[in-house]
Parts: sequence; C-alpha cells; structure tokens
Amino acid sequence: MEIITIIINDAPYGIEKPWNALRLAKALVATKQKVNIFLMGDAVGMAKNRQQTPTGYYNLAQMLRELIALGVEIRACGTCINSRGLKEDELVEGVIVGKMLDLARWVPESVKVITF
Repeated sequence: MEIITIIINDAPYGIEKPWNALRLAKALVATKQKVNIFLMGDAVGMAKNRQQTPTGYYNLAQMLRELIALGVEIRACGTCINSRGLKEDELVEGVIVGKMLDLARWVPESVKVITF
C-alpha cells in the first residue's frame, strides 16, 4: 500500500485549508491509501481536545478522531505544541507528539507529500 503524507501548517479555524486537508485525508483512506498527517505551526491547535465549535460548523478535533479510528497516524510537532503552551494531555486521544525526525522519516517512505 502506498503512503501519502499530508503536512498541515495553518491555524485550524479562519481559513478552510486545514478542513480541506482532513477531507482529502478521509477521501484518500476511502480509496485504500495509507495516510500520515503531520501537524506543524498553528495547525497543532486542531489537535486540542474539547473544542467547542458553533452548531453547523466543522469540528477539526472530531475529524481527527474519525481519521485516527480509520488508521491514520497523526503526529503533532512537539516544538510547535510547546511554543503554544499546549500539553500532551490536552490533545485528542491518539494524536502522537512528534519530532521533525519523524517527518524526515515519513518523507522518503511516501509516494506523495502534500502540504496545506
């Protein structure tokens, strides 16, 4: 099975790039692709547990939970988490605190690397 790695950099709300990245990940899984997601920069905010979004709006933390349940490996940059004052126990269950070395290993293993 081919691996596709998606790197997300943008803040979780305010623009639709992170939402579209997760939608693409779900579609790729549906087509039997293995997907890895690496959250960097402000995108680590989407992994914060207990987000309260208004009715009718997408909840990126819930989307991450659904992807994890489908077997997607999700890592959030540890440096980025720390610089934003987040703690590992505040993250959605199943999101792994990652390192740049993790991403460096994923890149050559992947047939495609997509950034948002």
